[in-house]
Amino acid sequence: MIRLGVNIDHVATVRQARRAAEPDPVAAAVLALLGGADGITVHLREDRRHIQERDLRLLRQVVTTRLNLELAANDEVLAIACDVKPDEATLVPERREELTTEGGLDVVANQPAVARAVERLKAAGIEVSLFIDPDPLQIETAKLLGAKAVEVQTARYSEARAPADRERELEALREAAVYVRDHGLHLHLGHGLNYQNVRPLLKLPGVEELNIGHSIVSRAVLVGMERAVREMKQVIHRG
Repeated sequence: MIRLGVNIDHVATVRQARRAAEPDPVAAAVLALLGGADGITVHLREDRRHIQERDLRLLRQVVTTRLNLELAANDEVLAIACDVKPDEATLVPERREELTTEGGLDVVANQPAVARAVERLKAAGIEVSLFIDPDPLQIETAKLLGAKAVEVQTARYSEARAPADRERELEALREAAVYVRDHGLHLHLGHGLNYQNVRPLLKLPGVEELNIGHSIVSRAVLVGMERAVREMKQVIHRG
């Protein structure tokens, strides 16, 4: 069965809009787990625009399944990660001016910095995943640097509107999935996935985990977090 990691960043986004105490992403995580989430994903950004260090430390106590921390190869955040010890750390690119993560981490161009971050996390006993584009050279380099998994970014597929464009991006993901499997890496997918466009991805070879946030949090505003997660789990199960 494919795991569902629920990203709760945007629960914190609503809270930070007023610098208030609610909604509490830790409470949202508990409800997501009650709804059947296999794990919780959060991104501790350098600018702390949504998730705060307090959230991460409380989540480590609350999440007894799988806690995945997204982070940039930033010394301060790496130090926090090594102290908190999430089950998995996913290295991602990060720019202050972006609304959300744009594209995969270029591990080829940033090989020395990524290598240092990977080794530091692994030394702390944390599994490492790299958030990358569906590109063979990026996958090869991720393997070379010692990552245990890659999260192949699905943004271009998710944002494609014309059927031909969507099919082209799906084929690129299919080829990447085979390449990841052939290199002995665990395959995760994420970015822009929702209750409709996730269905074709469930048939890709070797997919072990989906990380989905915005669409689940958006539905949770209307129907509640537990139900929103349960409905996504049903989509995955039927797929």
